[in-house]
Amino acid sequence: MIKAKPFDIPKREVWEAFKHVKANQGAAGVDGQSIEDFEARLGDNLYKLWNRLSSGSYMPPPVRRVDIPKATGGTRPLGIPTVADRVAQEVVRRYLEPSVEPIFHEDSYGYRPGRSAIDAIRTARQRCWHYDWVVDIDIKGFFDSIDHVLLLRAVRKHTACPWVLLYIERWLKAPMMTEDGILVQRDVGTPQGGVISPLLANLFLHYVFDVWLDRGFSGVPFERYADDIICHCRSEREALKLRRVLDQRFAECGLVLHPEKTKVVYCKDTNRKGDHAIIQFDFLGDTFRPRLAKWRGGLFGVSFLPAASPKALKAIRQAIRGWSLQTRSDKELDDLARTEKGAELAGTGDPNIAGSICSLDASPWRRPSTGSRMNREVHVRLCVQRRLACSAGDKPAGVRVRAP
Repeated sequence: MIKAKPFDIPKREVWEAFKHVKANQGAAGVDGQSIEDFEARLGDNLYKLWNRLSSGSYMPPPVRRVDIPKATGGTRPLGIPTVADRVAQEVVRRYLEPSVEPIFHEDSYGYRPGRSAIDAIRTARQRCWHYDWVVDIDIKGFFDSIDHVLLLRAVRKHTACPWVLLYIERWLKAPMMTEDGILVQRDVGTPQGGVISPLLANLFLHYVFDVWLDRGFSGVPFERYADDIICHCRSEREALKLRRVLDQRFAECGLVLHPEKTKVVYCKDTNRKGDHAIIQFDFLGDTFRPRLAKWRGGLFGVSFLPAASPKALKAIRQAIRGWSLQTRSDKELDDLARTEKGAELAGTGDPNIAGSICSLDASPWRRPSTGSRMNREVHVRLCVQRRLACSAGDKPAGVRVRAP
C-alpha cells in the first residue's frame, strides 16, 4: 500500500497546536493576518497547513522583525512569525519537547513545564547564603548568535524524525523582513519570538554550558533561565578562574560574553565583611545585594537578598502614570491594583514572579523580614494610592505634591 503523504503528522496535532497558539495570542506576521483573521477560515487554513506539513512542501515565510526598546538603551530585535507558521512550529515543539525535556539540567528553569522564574530566584537566594562569590554571566546577542551547525547536531542527537529535522533547518534559514520591507538572510541565530526558539535555545545551552560546567566545575552550582546565568563559587580564586575559561568556552561555540555585564560579585552581609568593588547583581528583574533584614529572635542584621530592581519598579511607576486614574473614580483602590494591567505590572510580564519572596526593597522606616510578603502587587497598590491622592489634592505621608 502506497502512503498518501511522506510524513505521518496527525491532523489532531495541528488542531492542538492551534489551540495553544490562540491561547498565547500574539501579533500578526509579515502577512498581516491576525489570529481572528486566521480563525475566520479555520478549517481551510488548518487543512492547508497540515497538507503542506505532511507532504514536505511547507516553506516558512519570512519573519517580521520588530525592534523592542531595552531598558538599558538600544533595541532588541524580536522576530514575529505568521500565525500559520506559529502553529507549524508548535506542532514540531510538541513532538520534540518530550524527547529533550528529561535530559535538561535540574538548574535550568527557562521555558520549561513546571518551572518558573521565581523558582530560579528562590534557589539563587538560598545559594547566595552558602556561597560567597557569584559569577554573573551575560551573553551578547544570544538568540542572534546561535550556531546552526552546532544546534542541528544537538537536535539530531535526540531525534531522527525526518520532518522535524527538515522544518527546524528551514526555520533557522528563513529570512527576516525589516519594517521597511527589506529581506535579510540569516546564517546564524534563531528569532527571539518564535514558538520553537526557546526549546532550541535551551537545547543549545544545555550542551554549550550546562553539561560543560558539570564536567569541568562539578562543585559550582548555577541557575540558568534561558540565557540569564549566575554561578556560585566558594572563593574568589575559583570565581576568577571560571570567569577566564568562560570566555574561551563560549568563543568556541560562536558566542561572546559581554565584557562589562559579565562580572564577579561578592555576596556581602553581616558575617561576610570582606571588601570588593562589586557587591550586587541583577537576575530576572530582581537585584541581589546586602539588605537590612529581621532575623529569628527579633534581631536585625544585613543579609544578601533579592528584591525588585529599580528598573522594574520604575517601569511600574511609569506605566501607572499613563492610566489616567483621575478618570476612574468609580473604581476602588483594590480594584485598580487587581486589574489586568495591575496584575501584569505586579508580575513585570511574568505571572510567576507576582507574590515573590522579598520582592520589594524596603524603605528606611520599614524593616522587612527575610520572608516578607511585600511584593510587586503591593508596589502597584501604593503607586495607585498615591496617584489618586495627588489627583484629589491630598498629600499622603511621604509624598511630595508638585506645584501646578
